[in-house]
Amino acid sequence: MRIALFGANGQLGSDLVALAGRRGLDLTPVTRDRIDAADETASFEGLDFDVAINCVAVTRVDDCEKDPAPAVAINAHFSGRLAKACAARGARLVQVSTDYVYGGQAEREPLSETVGRAPVNVYGATKALGEDLARLEHADVVVARVASLFGVAGASGKGGNFVETMIRLGKERGRLTVVDDQVMSPTASWDAGEAILDLIAARAPAGVYHVVNSGVASWRDFAGEIITRAGVPAEVLPIPTARFPTPARRPPYSALSNAKLEAAIGRPMPSWTDALARYLAAKGHV
Repeated sequence: MRIALFGANGQLGSDLVALAGRRGLDLTPVTRDRIDAADETASFEGLDFDVAINCVAVTRVDDCEKDPAPAVAINAHFSGRLAKACAARGARLVQVSTDYVYGGQAEREPLSETVGRAPVNVYGATKALGEDLARLEHADVVVARVASLFGVAGASGKGGNFVETMIRLGKERGRLTVVDDQVMSPTASWDAGEAILDLIAARAPAGVYHVVNSGVASWRDFAGEIITRAGVPAEVLPIPTARFPTPARRPPYSALSNAKLEAAIGRPMPSWTDALARYLAAKGHV
């Protein structure tokens, strides 16, 4: 099985490259210097693959709100073009999406794949459109929604990840204020990558899967666990979102249920606290 990984140098992409190497998979990393996702004329010729994984995305949420055009081009339309290319080759597409396709829904318990999407910002709306365009162009699409990723590579364009930011600011300031009314599913990109490769290996049916660690947390809960486990001498205080205004709204609730994923891959997903402990150990924070 030949895999083409688009967005191979990002946080999730970097872990997928490493995991594929460990598994002995035939994976070709595809980065911007080979195919520019913003270029509508970019050709997929010369790439031979049975499965494509699309990790390409504009992820700076506030920048998407200020200037939607790059997010529309890359998060949405590139997904449709790649799906069309996959359909022509008879190849499966794994379209990586996000919990930010939610936020405006009434439900306040871990969301299954059957819950209707309700994005509250441009980033979430363009990722939802990317899901739709991919599935309109091709029948064999696995949509893998991830959430609140933290990985060793860090998020490209964001200067790291939430875990490293909290550790750095905790050491510098000794006191952190973090929103406690935004609830999500913290997820290690390594665990998400493992699950995506497991979905491919299992030949899981096309459709949507929530690829997240188990458990639910507010950003304040997440920050508190980071500071405690890393042994940083800092206090973490809760604040409401209203006291931390941003150009783009954030989902007040986007925690995801991974029950469908676990059934498809035949194993439970680790808890986010377990994933955090392994990440901190790998980075030498404990």
